[in-house]
Amino acid sequence: MDLRDLGYFEAIAEIGHLGRAADKLNRSQPALTKSIQRLEESLGARLFQREGRGIKLTEVGELLLIRSKQLQMSVSETQREVRDLANGLIGNVRLGCAASMAEYLLPQLAASLLERAPEVRLSLSIAQDDVLKNSLKSGQLDAIISPLHAEDPQFVTYPILQDEAVVVASVDHPIFAAPYGLADLTRYRWILPSPAVSSRRWVDNVFAAHKLAAPVVQIETNTISMLPRLIARTNLLSFLARETLQFSQGMNRLREVQLPETTMQRTVAVTVRAEGYLPSAAATLVSMLRENGRQFFSGD
Repeated sequence: MDLRDLGYFEAIAEIGHLGRAADKLNRSQPALTKSIQRLEESLGARLFQREGRGIKLTEVGELLLIRSKQLQMSVSETQREVRDLANGLIGNVRLGCAASMAEYLLPQLAASLLERAPEVRLSLSIAQDDVLKNSLKSGQLDAIISPLHAEDPQFVTYPILQDEAVVVASVDHPIFAAPYGLADLTRYRWILPSPAVSSRRWVDNVFAAHKLAAPVVQIETNTISMLPRLIARTNLLSFLARETLQFSQGMNRLREVQLPETTMQRTVAVTVRAEGYLPSAAATLVSMLRENGRQFFSGD
């Protein structure tokens, strides 16, 4: 089985049309047809079947697509590991961090890592936790720092510390004009991430558990950096890590909406894949977080 044939197979499967796949790959249709025929002959089964003007995977083809992606990722990691060893490039780290904690975590963490490993190359990806998890699973990241996920055999997760996420508003928000309760929060609109993000699901579930309408989301965003100014200039409510209020710049115009029902206790964790290449510098970073993770979150 040829890796190049598998690469062509993946492209055809994702596009669902032989002609468009040929255009994308800059190959002729007959060449791609022969590639698929070689795979089918080696497996003794058909991989595609016609559907309208396109094609779709057979049951065997769907299984091969899963295994092919796993194999391609393994080959890519092997190449990276060999290059790192051959060139002495042991300081290449691809780190993902949840947007809700990046501003108050990454500066101190990055500075400490560079002090310990001056030649390290650090590639940082800031995103919501659902995007980070998928990037880690696909091998695009070496490690992620995010709220603790449900157990997954594909990952190894090390809890770092406990933190809290809370509802926030502008200091001038009318919610503060009188005593308030959970039901009062339903009178206002919100800025929140998509329902795929764990914090958004938690907020929705709080209101559902109290038989209240879900928050009306007027702005849905995955960009945490824009939230403080948006919240400060509107009557929109949002949900942020309490440390963000304490340590981030420009937070003096924000105020916590203090309610026990909307105070989310969560575990911050660093996660790596259970199997796969972990560069030595990435392993060092994980060890730093496991040994003394709280110091990087202190804002000191």
